[in-house]
Order: sequence, then C-alpha cells, then structure tokens
Amino acid sequence: MSRPPTFTPPACATSRVLHTARGDFAVLDAVPANAPARATALLLPGYTGSKEDFVALLEPLCAAGYRVVAVDGRGQYESEGTDRQEAYAQGELARDVLAQAAALTGGEGTLHLLGHSLGGQIARAAVLLDATPFRSLTLMSSGPAEVVAAQRDKVKMLSDALSVLTMDEVWEAMRALDPPQDADTGDGEDMRRRWLRHNPAQLIATGAQLSAEPDRVDELAALGLPVHVLSGERDDVWPVERFDAMARRLGAHRTTIAGAEHSPNTARPHETAEALAAFWDTVTL
Repeated sequence: MSRPPTFTPPACATSRVLHTARGDFAVLDAVPANAPARATALLLPGYTGSKEDFVALLEPLCAAGYRVVAVDGRGQYESEGTDRQEAYAQGELARDVLAQAAALTGGEGTLHLLGHSLGGQIARAAVLLDATPFRSLTLMSSGPAEVVAAQRDKVKMLSDALSVLTMDEVWEAMRALDPPQDADTGDGEDMRRRWLRHNPAQLIATGAQLSAEPDRVDELAALGLPVHVLSGERDDVWPVERFDAMARRLGAHRTTIAGAEHSPNTARPHETAEALAAFWDTVTL
C-alpha cells in the first residue's frame, strides 16, 4: 500500500466534490497559480490507495503548468460506495472515469489520464471503452495482466479476511504483519482512517480483478493513443521486465525512476513529476 508523506494537500490544491453523471467523487483539484493550465491531468489511485497518494506530485506538476485532479474512485476513502461487489466491476469503474472526464472538461482529447497500479488497469479499460476524452495515458507501476503469484496470494488472504472480520480487525492484523514506517503520518492514524473508510466490497471486487486481469496490451496499442509506461527500478507486484516488454509492445515512452519501487509517486515525487510533465509536454497542443 502506498504511504503518502502527508495527507495534507499543498496550497495549490483544493479538496472538493466532483459531481458527475454517475455520482459524486472526492477529489484534490490542484491548479497553477499564475497562468492558465496547459492541460488537465486526471490521476487514479491503486488498490487500497486514495487521491492522497498523489499529494507530493501536485505542487511540482502545477509548477510545470498542469492542472491536476486526483480522485477517490467509488468505495475508496472519501467517495461513497455500495456494499454490492458487482458495482465495482471493472467496466463500471471505467465508466466512472469517463464520467469524471466529462465533468472536468466536457471536451474531446483534452485530458491526460494516469493510473497507478490497479488504477492503471481501470484507466486502460476506460480508454478502451472511449479514448476520445484523452490526449495520453500513463500507466504507473501497472502491468499488462494479472499480478504475480505472491501478490495473488496476498490479495486472496486479504479478501478472505474481509469476508469474516471488521475493517478495524483487518487493520490490526495488517499492522502486525507490516509495522508502520516513518513515512506514515500521525503515527499511522491517517493511514488507519483511510483504511477504515474503504468499502470492503470494493476491496474484494478489485482484488479479484488484479488476480485475473487479462492481457489487453494489443487492444491498447491499436488505439494509437500516446502512452507512457512509468515505474520504479524494482517492483514486487509486476516484474520491471514486464513493464519494459509492455512498453515495447505499445511503442510507448518508458521511464524508470531510480531509487523507487512500486510507488514512485510517494518515494521519488519530484523525479516522477518531472518525468510526467516532460511526457505531457510532448503531447500537449
């Protein structure tokens, strides 16, 4: 799970509700201060994550001239969700992304879309449904198909626990296995609060998706949409070699962030923001 260095957004960002045709979503909306934004980027978090995973990217991306909107998907943290697992089918989540895109711009080909990990696979599904709202797609630490076997085992263990235990009980069990790190804010209380507000049905449904995602790289390549594959130099969810191979199949721009693992957005935010802005600059009209 990503551990943001802080849950407090920078001065350039506003915490607000994005109203869409498919419901309301909690977002952090960061806008450049001194000039109109060159373009808008929509950022989707990963499994167990939230919009706060991108907090450290907001200021440097605004400084580069981009409006950045980080969103909690349905059932994630501050966005409400149902207790029905079918509501979190990948197609439903992809349609949420298209509704968010429409609410943000209302235009065609104006948004840069980024998804981290699970968010990358949801982003891919969204552009495969309709690529017209997007100028580019960035897959950050998000692989071509299902996660590795060790991660599938972890996801199954978590899903089994969520089926019989409360969110608080599962949190305590996770903390025993994975003690808080220095990056946790408020002695881990921010992380705990976020966890408790996730809907367990969302976690179970999206965990199953991560464990069974098919390879849709060829479908994505056929769209001709500019793609950026970005990762750390190590990753325990998908081997880095799979990111390399996926980028080749897509003819994508490829960035590896030195010193980062599965969450370059929190481990090396300035280097990550620089790489994102440089890519967006090449496809921003």
